[in-house]
Amino acid sequence: MSVLLWLRNDLRLADNPALQRAANLAQSNNLPLIIAFIEDAPNPSAKKTFTLPTVASPQWGNVSQGLKLGGASRWWLHHSLASFEKSVHALGQTLLLAQGNPVEHLLAWVATYGVRHVVTSYGVEPHHKNQVQALEKALAQYSGGAVWLETVPPNYWLPLDAIHNNQGGVFKVYSPFYKKVLTQLPGIEVLPAPTQLPPPPQGLQAAALAQLQLLPARPWDSVMTQWWQPGEVGAQKRTTNFLAEACGAYHTERDRPDHTGTSRLSPHLHFGEISPRQIVRAMVDAGLLAWPIEKPTKGAEHFFKEVMWREFAGYVLHHFPHTDWAPFRPEFSEFPFVTDTEALQRWREGQTGYPIVDAGMRELWATGWMHNRVRMIVASFLVKHLQQDWRHGAEWFWDTLVDADLASNSLGWQWSAGCGVDAAPYFRVFNPILQGKKFDPLGDYVRRWVPELAKLPADWIHEPWMAPPLTLYQAGMTLGDAYPAPMVDHPTARKKALAAFAQLRGTAPADERALSRDA
Repeated sequence: MSVLLWLRNDLRLADNPALQRAANLAQSNNLPLIIAFIEDAPNPSAKKTFTLPTVASPQWGNVSQGLKLGGASRWWLHHSLASFEKSVHALGQTLLLAQGNPVEHLLAWVATYGVRHVVTSYGVEPHHKNQVQALEKALAQYSGGAVWLETVPPNYWLPLDAIHNNQGGVFKVYSPFYKKVLTQLPGIEVLPAPTQLPPPPQGLQAAALAQLQLLPARPWDSVMTQWWQPGEVGAQKRTTNFLAEACGAYHTERDRPDHTGTSRLSPHLHFGEISPRQIVRAMVDAGLLAWPIEKPTKGAEHFFKEVMWREFAGYVLHHFPHTDWAPFRPEFSEFPFVTDTEALQRWREGQTGYPIVDAGMRELWATGWMHNRVRMIVASFLVKHLQQDWRHGAEWFWDTLVDADLASNSLGWQWSAGCGVDAAPYFRVFNPILQGKKFDPLGDYVRRWVPELAKLPADWIHEPWMAPPLTLYQAGMTLGDAYPAPMVDHPTARKKALAAFAQLRGTAPADERALSRDA
């Protein structure tokens, strides 16, 4: 007999309730422990009502949303598994790896190794919940109740089922959600990493990590290792460095893509290499937060709110599972989106003619990550300026982001499109010129990722089409040749977007104050 831990990300030793529970069960019953990770295969029977256009891409393939990992996530997962495998080997354990249908693999292991207890986390993603339910049903049919399935909460800090508004319902707006959270904060005691683990059963046949073939067939990822250190050690280092160097000024620096002012912890959180509780605990230990929270520094308060925004994303998907791929506001299903595969491809490749947009898309391609302020800018541009369905953007982000998290990705794109739960005004259209000038005032971010514009003065770098001919000549560029002219005119595109939103809502175009306001 044995105990089986089915990991759903959570690739860490410290503060891992599922690992601790499985290890305690094995130790108290004097049973061997199996630690397993299964990379889901896409489900060909899963159908979405929305059909993505086929757009040729040189290196990235299409994605089955929520079922098949994107290319950047697969790269991260490979290195995260390698790190975790090394950690459990040091404690005398083996990481059992597989690929395909999780329920089929788990039932086979239950039969082969006489498993009596299965421990896993239940997750917030709809397909994760469905898999756990399918496993519970399959185990009952197989064993008649002799095999026990136990679930523990996913890698979120808050008890997502226990947060209610004053009417006992579910929050749909972040600000009141956050205020309520402050009145019922859970503890910040962190589970220590185990110093030993029960051994695996004799004869355990574990596949090599390379057999999962997570790395790209054609290497594009050589630069990725310059930016990231996947794994628990990398997560701890990044947390320590951020809290020491940047958290204090987070409230002023977090919107500046030309500076290193954000934590970049999102991929570590997504793959469970660190828990939100560990981050909050580290903030308290570093003297950035008092506990319970009272008069934090502005930087720490703003960063804590970002940690809570991730919690809110999980909360929304948990309570409204259809928002993984459908708008929360059903009327937006009738929005008159434009089908233009050429425009979509230019957006993907960073060839829109708007420097801050193009810089963000190229940063994404090169590093698997994009600054959050720029994510909002490029999302607004795709949905509002190009009137493309937000799910085109969500699909591309899913495939290219190392922190591609279904809850956060869906919430972020629906916020940008104005069709989600949070109360962002639908008529907010980011002006990519003003956004660039405000948050990249010297043009350093654009120069880094759009080298064609590197010699342009800061006065013109965010709108090169307005630069005097002599300035363009001195910068060694011809607009429309070295760098494209804008693919759309901002004022015209903005008015078209507002008119389309107004038509959808059955109202007159947004009021004059909205029309005259440029974000």
